[in-house]
Amino acid sequence: MVLSASSVSSYDPRTGGGQYDLFFRHLTYLGLGAGVFWLALRLSLQRIRALASKAMAVALVLLVLVLTPLGAAGGGAQRWFVVAGQSVQPIEFAKLALVLWGAHVLVAKQHLLHRWRHLLVPVVPVTLLMFALVMAQPNLSGTVTLGVIVLGLLWFAGIPGRLFAALVSGAAAGFAVLAMSADYRLGRVLAFLSDSSASYQTTQALYALADGGVFGRGLGRGSANWGYLPGVENDFIFALVGEELGFVGCAAVIGLYAGVAIVGTRIARRVRDPWARLVAGTLTLLVVAQAAINIGYVVGLLPVTGVTLPLVSYGGSSLLVTAAMFGILANIARTEPEAAAALRHRAPGRSGFLRWPPPPHASRPAPAGDRRRTVHPPGEPARARPPKGSGTQSRLRPWQGDVPQGQGSLGLPELPSRIGAAHPRRCR
Repeated sequence: MVLSASSVSSYDPRTGGGQYDLFFRHLTYLGLGAGVFWLALRLSLQRIRALASKAMAVALVLLVLVLTPLGAAGGGAQRWFVVAGQSVQPIEFAKLALVLWGAHVLVAKQHLLHRWRHLLVPVVPVTLLMFALVMAQPNLSGTVTLGVIVLGLLWFAGIPGRLFAALVSGAAAGFAVLAMSADYRLGRVLAFLSDSSASYQTTQALYALADGGVFGRGLGRGSANWGYLPGVENDFIFALVGEELGFVGCAAVIGLYAGVAIVGTRIARRVRDPWARLVAGTLTLLVVAQAAINIGYVVGLLPVTGVTLPLVSYGGSSLLVTAAMFGILANIARTEPEAAAALRHRAPGRSGFLRWPPPPHASRPAPAGDRRRTVHPPGEPARARPPKGSGTQSRLRPWQGDVPQGQGSLGLPELPSRIGAAHPRRCR
């Protein structure tokens, strides 16, 4: 779809630009994304979690530096670094860093989460700092996605319903104020509410979807890529999917994202480690939410925000970070007890790409009278009694079919069915 969307706009005989320039650049990003996916798949989850705090610090520094003369300005915003002629958006890296770091903090404080201060601090204050840095660019769409991440983390960690409703209400009010704080953002909202043709991009996107019909006009035969729809290779590529592949193509794309939601939720429920559960659930929510927002404003259900369609739209930073997300999800999926056991028992030549690395240590029988719990490698049953704790109940209940109780995949004590045992007291 990127080839069809960019073949006309990238051709410029005055500058010598060829019709395949943008597509070849996209292929380069795809190759780099494959390497990022493999790296995220092969790194141990212990190493990824250990890097979470450093990644968060780097993300904050990048969000500050992009506002300095080191950042590149364009279109009334300063959101990019230009590296070797390519633009890099630090907000994309900040999204992944917030997921990893937020899950690490919430799991480290899991026995204190029945107190709302520990539940919200420091995740919410750091997120508000990121909001301020991102809005200084300005970038409302990035702020919205960061809000989705922090709300997802708190929801999956088991935040009480009333407190979560208060946070959602406050976030909605804050985003409404931000939407009205600039004339161009207010114009988008008014165009959406007025039900008129004031929004040129949305109107052209609807025309493209209508022209596609059921089966579409065929690949490369659409008219939206001839300059009628600005941003067709990025924010509005779903409209080109509808025009060239029709309703069937749109349904297939939506079905793929539905599959991501199902598989990601299954991974989050089957893994034993609380941190891995939080990360898997939040990454799945982030990918699906970005797709829903993008499709929503293309079809006119939401105001235009500028969120790209994951793995479909053109974009280097977004593609690389999305590849890292899927690599981490696949890495977490390998820690399922059945998956880990199957990978360990395969022949060395048959599973080289996904082969589980050798365990760092083997479980040793405890001496007589030693009451210390034995640490088991991933995929091995552990009969240790789950520890008693007080914490907020997680909404990611692990699947109980064939998952043994005991140690988590990272050697952390695994709790029966939630990230912390239920505590009779309410949040204070």
